[in-house]
Amino acid sequence: MAGSFRSVSSKRFWLAAALALAAAACKPAPPVTPAMWEVTGPGGQRAWLFGTIHALPDPVDWRSDKVEAALAASDRLMLEVAKIDDGAGLAGTFARLGQSPGLPPLAARIPAGERAGLERVLADLGLTGKLDGLETWAAALTIQQVISARSGLDSGNGVDRALVADYRKALGEFEGAERQLGIFDRLAEADQLELLRAVVRGAGASLDDARRLEQAWAKGDMAAITAETNRDFLNDPELRAALLTGRNKAWAQRLRQVMAAGEQPFVAVGAAHLAGPEGLPALLAAQGYTVRRVQ
Repeated sequence: MAGSFRSVSSKRFWLAAALALAAAACKPAPPVTPAMWEVTGPGGQRAWLFGTIHALPDPVDWRSDKVEAALAASDRLMLEVAKIDDGAGLAGTFARLGQSPGLPPLAARIPAGERAGLERVLADLGLTGKLDGLETWAAALTIQQVISARSGLDSGNGVDRALVADYRKALGEFEGAERQLGIFDRLAEADQLELLRAVVRGAGASLDDARRLEQAWAKGDMAAITAETNRDFLNDPELRAALLTGRNKAWAQRLRQVMAAGEQPFVAVGAAHLAGPEGLPALLAAQGYTVRRVQ
């Protein structure tokens, strides 16, 4: 916009904008009630399972009285990645695992009939020619991250980051960045390609998908979260085992160890890991724990 903003209309515009921003800052975040379970072990051990979402378009108030009481009673916060706020560390790990020399161009790795679709998505996102040095899984995650950012999703509004910022007791993690990204890095190339193809296929619907998942999470609607989880690439058996069910089984085993040691953890992981017969609540119930939905 040219000029020095001297006109009355310009002054009114900026005053109105400032007032709107002030009003937005004062407006309380809407409350939501994500799903939470209480887990009791045979010896009286306790834990809580809380479904998170890693990025949201706007802040929401997820700190219900039940969540606050569980956090107060817990003595350890367990996340997928404890150092979720270490942007430099996460970026360094991603760069080290996700880059390899001598890779063919990204478009040359997918079937010829699908290259035009990939090239359209890359051009639309301003990524043409910028991902060729990345392994296929890393390119897929980068494309998805850019799509999410363009859709208005902000990891700064994510629940896990807020928990880490406010929790004053011990922190624990199920994987950490190295191990979590290593799961993608160890995928067979065919599975990495399926991940990339799924991201490209879903590029146009990503905003709608994100909104549906956000609404289901906000209401604690685990049936809807299960349905969303079963969409697209998680229908592929190898990807599902590597990215969802195998991780859930490992986390359930780790959680049993933590509870057996006498700790009372508040577990905060992506809500998809708590959904359905292969989710953490169902796995723990099948292993003899009392699992009760409390929110």
